[in-house]
Amino acid sequence: MSNKSTPLYPRPKPLKRPTQSRAKATVQAIFDTYVRIWQRDGWERLTTRAIALEAGVAVGTLYDYFPSKQALHSGYVRHCIESLLQVIELRAVQPQDLTWEQRVSCLVRLLCGAEGASSWFHPDMLELEPMVAEQKHQRRAYDELLSAWRRVLQAATDLPAQPSDSTLEALHLAVWGGRRYAMLVQLDAVAMLAWAAQMESFCHAAISSAAVHRS
Repeated sequence: MSNKSTPLYPRPKPLKRPTQSRAKATVQAIFDTYVRIWQRDGWERLTTRAIALEAGVAVGTLYDYFPSKQALHSGYVRHCIESLLQVIELRAVQPQDLTWEQRVSCLVRLLCGAEGASSWFHPDMLELEPMVAEQKHQRRAYDELLSAWRRVLQAATDLPAQPSDSTLEALHLAVWGGRRYAMLVQLDAVAMLAWAAQMESFCHAAISSAAVHRS
């Protein structure tokens, strides 16, 4: 009997993370080219050699970080999550002059994909997940995004009382789970914006109600 915590096949993963400015710029160029070729030619026709050539980097340099296109995809998904967390911090946590409703609206719009962020999410990512993501990777991303909810609400000094952990987790499941399902069925832009607006209202009402009951 196999151990469910151990994958039957090793998942491809990046070999290292860039630390110097020049290396970070190189990896960003690789990511940008990866997205451009994926959008243009599709996953099946995408190759690491084509990415290196179009990005203007040596194939060996690309392989120093990503030994395969699956490993590159794994690194790019991680980049997407980290970029999203950074944007949440900059727009919904750090500003001093936002009401709690404005903070929550910004957070929800970013998580719903209704407000511009630097990363590119695509329905094909869901299909590729089994190739690159183990359960522990899914859990880490889930926990990090859930923590973003707490950081945003803790920055809201005008909120009468903080909602419970269970309330925040329910909201996170509703928003992020909805985003993933919306990607799966490929809602169009108009439908996505309408859904995001409904989720804003839903989250405002839930947090306001929870604050009243806890104050």
